[in-house]
Amino acid sequence: MVKTEQRYTVITGASSGIGYATAIAFAKRNKPLIIIARRQEQLTLLKQKIADFNPQLDVIIKICDLSSSSNVHSLFTDLEPYFIETWINNAGFGHYGSVGEQDLNKIESMLHLNIEALTILSTLYVRKYQNHSDTQLINISSRGGYTIVPNAVTYCATKFYVNAFTEGLAQELIQAKAQLRAKVLAPAATQTEFGKKANNVDEYDYDKSFAKYHSAEQMAEFLLALYDSDKIIGEISTKDFSFTLKDSIFPYSGNPAENQK
Repeated sequence: MVKTEQRYTVITGASSGIGYATAIAFAKRNKPLIIIARRQEQLTLLKQKIADFNPQLDVIIKICDLSSSSNVHSLFTDLEPYFIETWINNAGFGHYGSVGEQDLNKIESMLHLNIEALTILSTLYVRKYQNHSDTQLINISSRGGYTIVPNAVTYCATKFYVNAFTEGLAQELIQAKAQLRAKVLAPAATQTEFGKKANNVDEYDYDKSFAKYHSAEQMAEFLLALYDSDKIIGEISTKDFSFTLKDSIFPYSGNPAENQK
């Protein structure tokens, strides 16, 4: 039973960074929002900021730690009454450090969030909305999901999964003639809280660490360009930091005769 005729945009990891900026960008387009993160205070501040320029917009806050698979399933069940036009899986974090020295507790949480939660939420969303028109699933990944970065091998591996999973899902939906479209955004260095968490530090200077980087607001603009397009991938070049829309990067074996069943 749908509670309202409104069509919502869900954004996970909305308390800061790209998720926060994306929520503001969609609010400026008058899209009702369901914003999700662990931090109540930051989401409340985000909702107030949106109310300052769009006081009539419905913004729903959901507090959830998506590193727990039981929480992931419960969240989707909790959202059953709402029609979700767009689902944006943005929640995730990184890790810098050698494989041999990485903190396995942190790595396990990263695997749960970057891979498990994203896969579960994507699957549940596809099951419910694949035959609804004008619906989109957008997974936020990384340019590190197409290039292995030294000292970030495990993080890149999680994003290789996200990119391969989303590209494959996008092709699967197209072949099935589904209404839903799946897309992946692959940012390069972006000035957010990512640097601090990935390096386990309280302060992180992007100017010292990168010759070029984007702001979260710029990445939200790129996300909207992907959202508006019929392309599958929005990718940042690591050479000149330009943004490009693409149909695919990974090879896709779309001929059933060549594949095992």
